[in-house]
Amino acid sequence: MALKAKVLYDFHSENPGEISITENELVTLFSEEELEGWLEGENSKGEAGLFPASYVEIIRDHITSNTNNGFSSPKTKVTPTHTSYAPPDPQSARGLGAGSGGSGGGSFHTSQGSDDDWDDDWDDSSPATIAPQGLGSSPPLYPVTTSLPGRRSGAQQHQQQAKSSATVGRNLNRFSTFVKSGGEAFLLGEASAFVKDGDRICVVMGKHGPEWQEDPYPFTCTIDDPTKQTKFKGMKSYMSYGLTPTHTNVQVNRRYKHFDWLYARLVERFPVISVPHLPEKQATGRFEEDFISKRRKGLIWWMNHMTSHPVLARCDVFQHFLTCGADEKAWKQGKRKAERDELVGANFFLTISTPDVPLDLQEVESKIEGFKTFTKRMDENSVVVNATINEFARKQISGFKKEYQKVGQSFKLLGQAFELDQQAYSAGLNKAIAYTGEAYEMIGEYFAEQPRQDLDPISDLLDLYRGHLANFPDIIHVQKGALTKVKDCPKQEGELHVRCNIISCATLAEIQHFHRTRVRDFRSQMQHHLRQQIGFFQKITAKLEDALQRYDNDQ
Repeated sequence: MALKAKVLYDFHSENPGEISITENELVTLFSEEELEGWLEGENSKGEAGLFPASYVEIIRDHITSNTNNGFSSPKTKVTPTHTSYAPPDPQSARGLGAGSGGSGGGSFHTSQGSDDDWDDDWDDSSPATIAPQGLGSSPPLYPVTTSLPGRRSGAQQHQQQAKSSATVGRNLNRFSTFVKSGGEAFLLGEASAFVKDGDRICVVMGKHGPEWQEDPYPFTCTIDDPTKQTKFKGMKSYMSYGLTPTHTNVQVNRRYKHFDWLYARLVERFPVISVPHLPEKQATGRFEEDFISKRRKGLIWWMNHMTSHPVLARCDVFQHFLTCGADEKAWKQGKRKAERDELVGANFFLTISTPDVPLDLQEVESKIEGFKTFTKRMDENSVVVNATINEFARKQISGFKKEYQKVGQSFKLLGQAFELDQQAYSAGLNKAIAYTGEAYEMIGEYFAEQPRQDLDPISDLLDLYRGHLANFPDIIHVQKGALTKVKDCPKQEGELHVRCNIISCATLAEIQHFHRTRVRDFRSQMQHHLRQQIGFFQKITAKLEDALQRYDNDQ
């Protein structure tokens, strides 16, 4: 028999995956097991999803309890008495207090996986690498301080955090990005970690608003053509990429799964930074030439975005990835350090230093809304452009090539017919017509080869930016969640506004970096496209002019 529950209070869904329920409604539960204070079930309208466990009462025909003799005796259902119709605090019902590391500080992204099993030098089953410190409800293992001004310590800090939590309501949806990213825990003053000077990230006020402080030591990194490697006496194969950063000029070799591990660490570490997506994996055909070439191009774009980001380029885990060579011990030490990193999620915001003058929250909200409109339009039109150029490339590779070759063949057939005339003065014309046919066949080949030079790079760039555009809804949601909390507590001054200002500064700095990078990339790529198009048509023109000159020869 399906498990039923009676709704005690109205609940209106606000996020995907939730369902609305009304007082006195009977709902069907899929399971009694709570998911961090939520139950999953179906309402009377047939809608399935999540709702707060504290808003319903499970209906039981009998409740059994153990007696001293080991047998169970039936008891009738006990209905709790509620003194008011105000919904209970779902936090107290769930018992979801944020630990010192911030309960919401866990990563809300997952690794994209790997091509195959880890190498021996990547296997590390020590408990320290299972989960980063500072996540979950366990306290950190190190002495903690805070980078926020005016924070109290000891009993005063505990009292202030309790007051903050009591004054500012928690987000009901514990699966929202605002909660899972650690934004809520940080805003409520529950994030704490020791921040070294080298871990601090500066936001400065630029001409167009907050922006990340420039990296004083910029660098780039090249990626060589991959080589096929084997292990286990040739039983297993993989592709190895040679990376050479300019600040060391020392090559290191990495596999795709190493990139994938790095990506997962970065996403976990930086909740309001758009970590570029890696090129897609492929289970079969990984060693085919076209796939290898396309993946390398994607990794080059990815690396360019990483090295040009003022924050990502200088973070420890990325530097370790670029500089640690064949020393297995050094690699494992860096890997463990990255996986133990406590400056993730909520604690990431403790590393951010902002300008002295706080932002105007109304102006911040306006900029965020404008950026949301921009990203939506850019995403829609990127899809259109990508579909259009891919169709155009398909026509060039197949249709245009075929049509030009048909024209060329027809000219050659005409020349062969003219050769039946044995007159000497006809020989020059016959040769010219035959060459014209060959020229058109060659032009067909030009069309088939050209998309690799001018259209495919645009498609690769659009793919990269589609990943960035997919990142920003979560980033914006963190900032919007913080802003909403501040609006809900207009009388609470001080640290709540300071923390919201930190999140807003970081978000606007990342938006500013996105725009600057976008302008740089698309300007460069469109220039490359037009230069390739000009060179392409110049090559066709040169071929046609060469054919034209053949008609000046009598012999």
